[in-house]
Amino acid sequence: MSQQDDKAVDSGPDGIEQGKRLVRSGGDRGLSLAERLSQTFDRLTWRTPIHSFRLKGRYPLKLIAVPDDPVFGDVARGQALLAGHFLWRGEQLAIAGLDFRTLDVAPGYADYLHSFAWLRDLSSVATRVQGAPIAEGLMSRWLLAHAEKVAGAAWRPDLWGRRILFWTAHAPLILSSTDLVYRSKVLNTLARGARHLDRGADKTPPGPKRVAAWSGLLAARLLIPGGDAGLAFAEAGLTRALGTALFEDGGAVSRAPDALLDIAALLATLRECYEARRLALPEVAESALARLVPALLGVCHADRGLASWQGSGPVPAERVAQVIEATGVRARPLKQAREWGYQRLTGGKAVLIVDAAPPPVARAVDGGCASTLAFEFSDGATRLIVNCGGARDASPRLPRTLAEGLRTTAAHSTLTLDDSNSTAILSDGSLGKGVTAVELSRQESDGASRIEANHDGYVRRFGFIHRRQLVLAGDGRELRGEDALLPKGRRRRPGTTPFAIRFHLGRGVEASPTADGLAAVLRVPGGALWQFRARGDSLAIEDSLWIDPDGRPIATQQLVITGAADAGGASISWALKRAR
Repeated sequence: MSQQDDKAVDSGPDGIEQGKRLVRSGGDRGLSLAERLSQTFDRLTWRTPIHSFRLKGRYPLKLIAVPDDPVFGDVARGQALLAGHFLWRGEQLAIAGLDFRTLDVAPGYADYLHSFAWLRDLSSVATRVQGAPIAEGLMSRWLLAHAEKVAGAAWRPDLWGRRILFWTAHAPLILSSTDLVYRSKVLNTLARGARHLDRGADKTPPGPKRVAAWSGLLAARLLIPGGDAGLAFAEAGLTRALGTALFEDGGAVSRAPDALLDIAALLATLRECYEARRLALPEVAESALARLVPALLGVCHADRGLASWQGSGPVPAERVAQVIEATGVRARPLKQAREWGYQRLTGGKAVLIVDAAPPPVARAVDGGCASTLAFEFSDGATRLIVNCGGARDASPRLPRTLAEGLRTTAAHSTLTLDDSNSTAILSDGSLGKGVTAVELSRQESDGASRIEANHDGYVRRFGFIHRRQLVLAGDGRELRGEDALLPKGRRRRPGTTPFAIRFHLGRGVEASPTADGLAAVLRVPGGALWQFRARGDSLAIEDSLWIDPDGRPIATQQLVITGAADAGGASISWALKRAR
């Protein structure tokens, strides 16, 4: 994204300049045909004699050092492994009879298995004596299936990067065996994986996957004997990967909070590899951590868990805290993000997070959402207004059409015009035309904080700008808003254009209508009461759903204001006030 001046004004806190326009850069299209063909051709070369020759080299006899894993694993998944099965987003898979050549699981589940991320979960609940037989048994099966056959998802560079990080950090679990043939095969396969990354790391999609590939290669260079000669090459690769993954303000280019959490965990794990060699993490990585932690905190609710944006789910507070602690960075939440695009307002115990930027460019994100000007709002530990979320993290059991629907504008707490998306979601899953610019103004005082923003996603099709104003009281007990459709451009539809403004309610929030039909009482878990009231038009209470941290759809409710805009536009005011 880049910025264009609207008018000369002073900068506010955190460096955002009121009256500025955030402009989408890079176009609407995803990977070009040439780029797609290049990726396909690269995978085809993996099976060639030339690539096989590149993977040959000296067999390492041991690791130089064994780094710590700074991130604690998932206890439930670790206990499941001790009980004889894998557990991922509620889906169980028995270890007995598992064949890594014929995995019939969702892509995310397969990545979890192939990356060996489960070693972190196992080590969090088991001693070496308990965990080593499980880990070595599964390692033997994976080697049998994939050590020699360089093909498929198992040899994706991003998975190799993660695999090297987990194999080295949890070497005691996979290298405790006295079987010298087995140990030799593990170490030789690790070295071959590193050589595979020499050629493939930069061809991995930008973002966490490319950062993972280069981080794994760096771990190999640090921990496999003879790797120091290639350290500068790998560090240069990580520098490039971080440059394409992160904005200057620390946010992820994909604008997905879980991507930022993933990069933070990768860099924290990589730092341990450097420390195991008594070396310092490269400055570019330390700088990235220092920038991304405030950006990550900026999209956390009052409960310190992540909000649901751009396909990511509501990551629990304890998971976020573990990763941030592993980074060693102490920082305050970023309130105003220039490129990351999320605006944060606080008052009392309340937190308001607003998506005040265009969606990510198509080539930068998998599962991007048309969520511009949506918001989430929490009161202490309770999430009052949310987005449905979880388009990437939803359970495999969720119907595909419903999972795709999680990316739409209607799945977010904002305005939809004529039941259409503010940014098109194309049949191939990429984002198309729509929002290209967001104008933003923000004022703060002791009594209240105010954001006014508008986007142009409906101008070309309907001739309207969507403008949203949000005012949060200083004590956090009242949120007032106004949504307006303002005429712009030459396009005008005859008659009126229907609109809907949706407010998806958090888990456990129960809505009851008032007698006049223009308000609703919201009963919040813990006993608090909030009242929602709209001026004019129709207010209804409808069913909704929310994707929980485990990817499961939870039945919830939503408040929906409906109306129609004539050629002159429309304006709807509403208020959310705490009654007790």
